[in-house]
Amino acid sequence: MTEICAVILAAGEGRRLRPLTELVPKALCPVGNVPLLDRAIERVNALGPNGPDAVAVNASYLGEQVVAHVGDRAHLSVEPEPIGTAGGLGNLRDWVAGRAVLAGNADAYLADPDRPPGEDIAALLDGWDGHTVRLLGVPGPPKEFGAHRFAGFTLIPWEYVERLTAEPADLVRTTWRPAEREGRLEVVEYAGTYLDTGTPAHYLAANLHAIREHNAVAETAIVTGNLTCAVVGAGAVVEGDVTRGVVWPGGVVAAGETLTDAIRVGRELTVPAH
Repeated sequence: MTEICAVILAAGEGRRLRPLTELVPKALCPVGNVPLLDRAIERVNALGPNGPDAVAVNASYLGEQVVAHVGDRAHLSVEPEPIGTAGGLGNLRDWVAGRAVLAGNADAYLADPDRPPGEDIAALLDGWDGHTVRLLGVPGPPKEFGAHRFAGFTLIPWEYVERLTAEPADLVRTTWRPAEREGRLEVVEYAGTYLDTGTPAHYLAANLHAIREHNAVAETAIVTGNLTCAVVGAGAVVEGDVTRGVVWPGGVVAAGETLTDAIRVGRELTVPAH
């Protein structure tokens, strides 16, 4: 069987998610009080790859935060400037060293009510011939690959990874479209919910989906106000009311305040989800 390693792509700036990503990289934005990057690592760990010999994370924008967060859980590849998804894999080519790569975007939110993380994307590996490029897809629009759009994870044989370089490039042009022309691209449909958390609206939607119309309150948060479909992070203080909102770790919603369909960071930064 082909040996497989995993790469979590976490180098992007997340410009559409500003001003949240002026403070932390998108990969570390919490969804349901769990950083997106941790969700991605947990998913690939559940499939088998574990530790720095089998799992890599690339970092660039606010990379020092990613490096500190990952610690020794994965091999770290730090890029001075973001070089895209293909460039990120090309920069890891020596580490990959002949293996196939299960690559995932750190900002992809995936959830299948019938399968736990890892098992929910296992179909990418099931019956794989070791030579076909596979990508996880959900029905479009936009219809990027047949009737599907990309859903965050792809399986790439070494023969395609070997061609990549540490130059700015994306997987669409360097890998997926060439494989499609060669008749070697296969879309594996994802049965659950996929959200690209790249905008405040989609980021909030991912949080609300993660808590399934309940509340998620970190143990060290202090809540004396009213919560309705709310996520409250560690050390946050909520004295007012939060409805369909996210309060980041250390955030404050003062008495008399109402936070609705928005994200609160600190005491004063409110990012509406529209």
